[in-house]
Amino acid sequence: METEKFDLFGLTLNVSTDHRFGTDAILLARFAKPSKKDIVCDLCTGCGIIPMLFEAWGNCPKKSYGVEIQEEAAELFRKTVEENNLGEKIFPVKADLTVKEELLQIPRESVDMVTVNPPYFKTGAGEERLSPAQAAARHEILCNLEQVIKAAAMLLKYGGSLKICHIPERLTDLLCLMRQYGIEPKIIRFAHNKPEGKPYLVLVSGRKGGKSGVVVEEPMIVGDVNKELFGQEN
Repeated sequence: METEKFDLFGLTLNVSTDHRFGTDAILLARFAKPSKKDIVCDLCTGCGIIPMLFEAWGNCPKKSYGVEIQEEAAELFRKTVEENNLGEKIFPVKADLTVKEELLQIPRESVDMVTVNPPYFKTGAGEERLSPAQAAARHEILCNLEQVIKAAAMLLKYGGSLKICHIPERLTDLLCLMRQYGIEPKIIRFAHNKPEGKPYLVLVSGRKGGKSGVVVEEPMIVGDVNKELFGQEN
């Protein structure tokens, strides 16, 4: 596995050709905003970008788990945690979130917040043009949206929050599944590449056992976030 190191606001992040990260993960981490007392679990964590961003930004939770099924990605995440001496705070978990016995490496109903940047696309939508690892990260090959929401509901405490991003075309699927598994949608925020363009991403916050009632927040503009974090618009 050929890897490279990425400077993540002073921390080192290990990535590879197949297991990198994109703007969506950065926007989700910014949207999530865990508190320092929280126990957080990031599903479909890939190289571990979201738990590492929480640490790099200084609003790090008390404990973070990162669940990943692909061995190469999980190994990158383990290496990153070890090299940054974060083994007492961040815990990589190699598990299939569709298999309850594997996911129970994390105690059931013990998590304050679940974050997840899941595969967006159903199978048969162009995954043959990607490497197997890239296809699994982007398409519902190893898990689907319902399985992601079910896993989140199992891990969350009553009153805990789910923070998830997806494509707008699947917003109805997402909201219906959240309610089906007892996670009430509370906040919806769309992300745009340009203020005048249509949204390309939707970020949703839900609360396990929450009452009905949802707020649509002002759009998130990618250029504004990049400027805030990196001092540049692109």
